[in-house]
Amino acid sequence: MTTIAAPQRTASVRARVPVTLDRAGGRTAELVTFHDLPDAQEHLACVLPHAPQIVPLVRLHSECMTGDVFGSARCDCGPQLDEALTTMAEQGGVLLYLRQEGRGIGLFNKLDTYVLQDQDIDTFRANRIIGRGEDERDYRAAAAMLRALGLTRIRLLTNNPDKVAQLRGLGIRVDTVVPTAVHLTEHNARYLAAKAGSGHTLTLQRETTA
Repeated sequence: MTTIAAPQRTASVRARVPVTLDRAGGRTAELVTFHDLPDAQEHLACVLPHAPQIVPLVRLHSECMTGDVFGSARCDCGPQLDEALTTMAEQGGVLLYLRQEGRGIGLFNKLDTYVLQDQDIDTFRANRIIGRGEDERDYRAAAAMLRALGLTRIRLLTNNPDKVAQLRGLGIRVDTVVPTAVHLTEHNARYLAAKAGSGHTLTLQRETTA
């Protein structure tokens, strides 16, 4: 007997909750949840008001508990989150907070790869060694969230060309790619070098003082 898969339902907004964000300079934002996302994860949108005639700035931010919550210095995730919220506090925009810890491999697996990284193995090879993909993220849920918010034309804040390619392949018009800053420190230099080697548009040069 042939089994026919049920049609994919269109994602929709579930709730909009106003909050004041200290990390966005005290601005009021909406946290938005969704019904019927394609991967059934609890992804979240943070919407800061923007002028309707302006193509909105959007950041796809993958969850990083170690960097976003605990402020770990071995990655650039926390600084990128703060940068996005600071920028959007000034000009508005939408940050999609995607539950894709460790490039989609989960928190415990990510910490397993940290053990390997401490043996001078880069982050992508470490993922392969534990039997996972270098980057298991896909952005179907992100595209569904944008559509549910009425956004099919955006400016994307990223240094990751894969995010641009996937969104465009999913029918989201990316008018402009806005690069993020390079948050290079002595603690994350190897991590950022690995990202640059994987195709991220990063120029790794520390600022010098005269």
